[in-house]
Amino acid sequence: MSQQSIAVSGASGLVGTRLCSLLQDSGHTISPISRQAGEGNTILWDPTRGLLNPSRLESVDTLIHLAGENIASSRWNDTVRKKIRDSRVEGTRHLVNSIRDLQKKPSTLICASAIGIYGDRGTEVLNEQSAPGDGFLVDVCKDWEKEAQAATELGMRVVNVRIGVVITSKGGALANMLTPFRLGLGGIVGNGKQYWSWIGLQDVARVIQFCAENQEISGPVNAVSPYTATNFDFTKTLGSVLRRPTLFPLPAFMARIVLGEMADELLLASTRVTPQELLERGFQFEQPELRSCLKAELS
Repeated sequence: MSQQSIAVSGASGLVGTRLCSLLQDSGHTISPISRQAGEGNTILWDPTRGLLNPSRLESVDTLIHLAGENIASSRWNDTVRKKIRDSRVEGTRHLVNSIRDLQKKPSTLICASAIGIYGDRGTEVLNEQSAPGDGFLVDVCKDWEKEAQAATELGMRVVNVRIGVVITSKGGALANMLTPFRLGLGGIVGNGKQYWSWIGLQDVARVIQFCAENQEISGPVNAVSPYTATNFDFTKTLGSVLRRPTLFPLPAFMARIVLGEMADELLLASTRVTPQELLERGFQFEQPELRSCLKAELS
């Protein structure tokens, strides 16, 4: 494995922080891409305009783009939907446009995406060749990936990492669930039959590193555990790990009252995804099983 110079947007986020630590431990040189000036080799950018000094990327081998508005920070309305979309679609477009005129471009762009591109698909088993579904997040992901794929016109290798529900106690879905579950107030959402395709935080970072270091990988890559779980299984496993009962279900109608459209696309949608590309490439998950992953994150 050759050492690389790697620029990372979203480096201060949950995934970005873990990823940068992992890459540095592996001997790679990291340049964070940030809206604020930082120490060392920080590269400044404005998501609405792109990189402020694109030539800083001429010494970079791989560009990893993780930045994007939190999709679950508040109830969706027109303003929130626009922020979610623009931070991903427009932000990626401006980033790619920033490097069009560089004499020496990064050889690789790895851009985050999400399994939300598949939509609500019931029990259908989905891989990287499966068609997109329907819905707001589907449209966002499709346009997001399209903007990233535009970098192939510049001769760059492009990977779209479709990330599932990230298991970490530091943020995201699990962090929001911990308080009611620890109080014994947790329970299934809706009928509990919907599939939640998940992945541990450490494995997300390892998947992105794997894609950076394996030049033959391109296109969509599903970053999910090979062992998907229904909401019922997830609920019972989390309750068991926390040693708390899970007797208080959240009916679908109540979830919609509280969260609106977000409930249907994030909590009630069933997305049964398999990491076919990673398995075929020989990727080894550190935490493929839900129970062990939850124990590791909650220890």
